[in-house]
Amino acid sequence: MCPRDSSRAGELFAASPKPIASAYTAHIDGGARGNPGPAGYGVVIHDAAGRKVAELSEYLGLHTNNYAEYQGLLAALRYAQENGVKALKVISDSELMVRQMKGIYKVKHPELRKLHDEARPLVRRLEHFEIRHALREHNQDADRLANEAMDRGKSGGGKSALATPRVSATQEDLEGIVRNGVVELVNGTVPDGTRVQVRVRR
Repeated sequence: MCPRDSSRAGELFAASPKPIASAYTAHIDGGARGNPGPAGYGVVIHDAAGRKVAELSEYLGLHTNNYAEYQGLLAALRYAQENGVKALKVISDSELMVRQMKGIYKVKHPELRKLHDEARPLVRRLEHFEIRHALREHNQDADRLANEAMDRGKSGGGKSALATPRVSATQEDLEGIVRNGVVELVNGTVPDGTRVQVRVRR
């Protein structure tokens, strides 16, 4: 069992003691076939209303399960940063990573320590962050994406197939009213920086 790191426990959560209704949810998963072996991660992100807004996945080359799990976490945190998300709930089936991020376990492996240290400042930029463990059967979409990423690596002959994550965003019809040249939504919200198309109905 990994020892508890009491000096860091709760450190990342001190600034966000209570849930926020506007929080996005990121289901993340990472895996490696062989451990180490061909590795990849998958991330499914929903907005505060429960609508799927993005799927992220990437083939990572030859790495361990834990490395892939951390890369999934980093992908979710970067998505939040790039899309103006201020509150994020992360759900992962990696109990080790969740406990390390909470400060319950120390991060001893040098490679994981580097990823852990990369994640911490991204967490601090959020107004609210929480992370919890869930069994794999409750994380099926992220698991599917992680396996698809590993499959892409296999079809690519084991090379690092993607330089950047594969992202697929869902489309959604919203209604709005133009006032002084600015579209004001009347149903739903979108994060700052989201690319949209406007269809005019007269």
